[in-house]
Amino acid sequence: MRVVITGAAGFLGSHLTDVFLAEGHDVVGVDNLITGNVDNLAHLERDKRFTFVRQDVSRAITVEGAVDGVLHFASPASPVDYLEHPIATLDVGSLGTRNALELARAHGARFFMASTSEVYGDPLEHPQRETYWGNVNPVGPRSVYDEAKRFSEALTMAYHRELGLDTRIVRIFNTYGPRMRPRDGRVVSNFIVQALAGEPLTMYGDGSQSRSFCYVSDEVNGIYRLFMQGDADPTNVGNPDEFTVRELADIVLELTGSQSRIVSKPLPTDDPRVRRPDITRARETLGWSPKVPLREGLKRTIEWFQGREGAGKSLGALEKR
Repeated sequence: MRVVITGAAGFLGSHLTDVFLAEGHDVVGVDNLITGNVDNLAHLERDKRFTFVRQDVSRAITVEGAVDGVLHFASPASPVDYLEHPIATLDVGSLGTRNALELARAHGARFFMASTSEVYGDPLEHPQRETYWGNVNPVGPRSVYDEAKRFSEALTMAYHRELGLDTRIVRIFNTYGPRMRPRDGRVVSNFIVQALAGEPLTMYGDGSQSRSFCYVSDEVNGIYRLFMQGDADPTNVGNPDEFTVRELADIVLELTGSQSRIVSKPLPTDDPRVRRPDITRARETLGWSPKVPLREGLKRTIEWFQGREGAGKSLGALEKR
């Protein structure tokens, strides 16, 4: 197959690009680099099956040649990023999703929408099943991301129902691993970078709020399976093992050997109190469940942060093709 992946230079997009290439497919990666990093794709410089296009998908997308799949992963995804770029986040969730859908329709391709557990908001149902409609503040600061994803899901289903487009929707829960941007506002990367630097770990609230952390190799494996053999209904892909933020902080301190202390700051507006996926649907329809436990995944992620090198391939080397 030949697939287009928007947001290909991002954390998840770059790992997904690797999976498709490893499975023998060709990939056209599209990214405007507002939060993506070309270093995430540097290892593909000599891979002739990969082409990189620097473009904002909120504007019309044109791809020459055959396209068998369009996977829409373009969007700021961490609170720091989408609060810094609120209008761009809404644009990529609305205009960008429409453009990606039109690209798929023009080529008769399968469309895959990367949604999020944030569509459940601060959930009143726990764990969260795909049938839960959510508890989202439509005008709060987080709504620029939450509602953009909810709209993108609605638009995807409209194309499926009215136009017969072959579509998929994945609801991604907290994912972590190599290629996360340091200090991007996500709790795993923040804690690891702070611990390695000997800085205080910044914990919001009292740390009793819970999250479910999925290692990136598990996440992209589930995403690939959903693309290849799933159906149009939304599917949770995440790790159902639940930890409090305080538990996460303690594990990071233990694994890094850091003597950093933990400092508390006020909880952000509309921050979810709990988050845990019900993955019954993914297990039954995809035969998928996560394999990497939190401690092992954190160990791998810490090792990656410790071994990071600043040098990477140039954007021009990828764009030449």
